[in-house]
Amino acid sequence: MTTVKKIIDQKSNTIFSVNSADPVESVLKIMRDFRVRAVFVIDDGELKGVVSQGDCAIKVLLPHHNPTQVAVSSIMTSNPLTVSLSNSLEECMAIMVHKHIRHLPVVENHKVVGVISIGDLVKNIIEHQGNQIKFLETYIKGHGV
Repeated sequence: MTTVKKIIDQKSNTIFSVNSADPVESVLKIMRDFRVRAVFVIDDGELKGVVSQGDCAIKVLLPHHNPTQVAVSSIMTSNPLTVSLSNSLEECMAIMVHKHIRHLPVVENHKVVGVISIGDLVKNIIEHQGNQIKFLETYIKGHGV
C-alpha cells in the first residue's frame, strides 16, 4: 500500500497560497505563472480554503466580475477536505472520486506540507502497472513458456 508520504517525498512540494483577503487576480497570476490548477488559502499559517481554476472561471470570469476587486474569500471552498502523510493513495482516490475534487491538501500538525492531485494518483497507478508487467514478463520468460 503506497502512502501519501511516498508521493510527497518525490515532489518539490512548493505550496502555492494566498490570503483570504487577497484579490482573485493574485490566484490567477499564480496559476498562470506556475501552471497550477489550485491555490490554497492560508491565513496566519492555517488552511482556510482552496481556490480552483473552475472557481475563478465560474464565480468571477463568467459573470464578468473584476478579478482585481473580488476577494479570494468570496469564491474559495472553505474548510477543504485534507489528508495526512499516512493516508493511502486508495483513500485519496476514493475521496477525490466521491467528492468530485482534483486536489487534496496534505496536512500534518495543522500545517500544509503538500498537495496530492489526481495526476499524482494516475502517475502512480501507471508506474505500478508498468512494474507489474515487467515482473510478469520476467516470470514468463524465466519459466520457459
